[in-house]
Amino acid sequence: MIMEFLQAVGMLAGICALLAALLVIADRKLNDYGVCRININDGDRELEVPGGSSLLSTLLTERIFIPSACGGGGSCGLCKLQVLEGGGPVLATEEPHLSKEERASNVRLSCQIKVRNDLRIQIPEAYFKIREYRGRVEKMTPLTHDIRLVRIALLDPPEMTFEPGAYVQLQAPAYEKSPESVYRAYSVAGDPLDRKHVDLIIRLVPNGICTTWVFQYLKEGDEVTLNGPHGDFRLQPTPAEKIFIAGGSGMAPFRSMLLHMKNENLNFPCRYFFGAAARRDMFYLDEMAVFEQALPNYHYVPALSKPAPEDNWTGETGLITEVVDRHCPDCHDKEAYLCGSPGMIDACIKVLTKNGMPVGNIFYDKFA
Repeated sequence: MIMEFLQAVGMLAGICALLAALLVIADRKLNDYGVCRININDGDRELEVPGGSSLLSTLLTERIFIPSACGGGGSCGLCKLQVLEGGGPVLATEEPHLSKEERASNVRLSCQIKVRNDLRIQIPEAYFKIREYRGRVEKMTPLTHDIRLVRIALLDPPEMTFEPGAYVQLQAPAYEKSPESVYRAYSVAGDPLDRKHVDLIIRLVPNGICTTWVFQYLKEGDEVTLNGPHGDFRLQPTPAEKIFIAGGSGMAPFRSMLLHMKNENLNFPCRYFFGAAARRDMFYLDEMAVFEQALPNYHYVPALSKPAPEDNWTGETGLITEVVDRHCPDCHDKEAYLCGSPGMIDACIKVLTKNGMPVGNIFYDKFA
């Protein structure tokens, strides 16, 4: 029953995404906004661009890569820029993502602003350092029935330097289920010392545009385009005990962090709580055991919320928030690092703060 519901939700989301893309195409065909000028950082750079697209996609065309986890759908709230002139009123789709202070400073979601007239905007200098990469899929490894590790060998540029916790935006080209190319954000799962590869852990979302392309169309040997690195999610340089919490493809940034901890012999206390439904959804158990041997103060706590009788599971059971609540009743001096759906992250924050953790000690990238 639950699987049928999730499939129906996924199908509805796919239909909505397709309709939105068709509306964008129709708007471009029917409305001619002419050439628009975008003044960036008080004249440091000025663009002349055709009007009609979103500010996010327009800047992408000009090879200016603004962070976005949802590919421009308005649900992640990461593509914030200051729009000082020409942005029009704040839209209802932006309001949930903007604080009172941000609105006062003319901060907007660049994916929700259409380039229909001249604009004056501010872009953080760090964004100009984000680059586009061309790579080749070297290997695709099934991790579970619906999760794959995609290893990409970088071609041009041939190397990427990133901090563990960073993410990249992978481009899914136009194909029969998507009339336009789209970008989706995926945390880097590989070793930061390996600058020649980008490892991504990708979970199949029913009718998801990018994940359907990855699972049904992408093959080893294919060339791909991505940009990055993005994000501020990273280990804090403190001796405080770290609590990692994830499920499913949320494994990615923590695998990268653990590889970094092993490389640098970082021995601060660390517990990693990983939740899955049944045994078939669990992966990297052997690798986590290797990390436990290499890092004396690291402990892995896998948990199943709905173990099947044939799983013969003897570990922790229950929702991952329940497991964290049992293991960490006092969190006042700890830090938490979360990766997962917005709902999972919100539930974790509720438990952690209830148990005394300051909100400022909770770090995450909320991928929608």
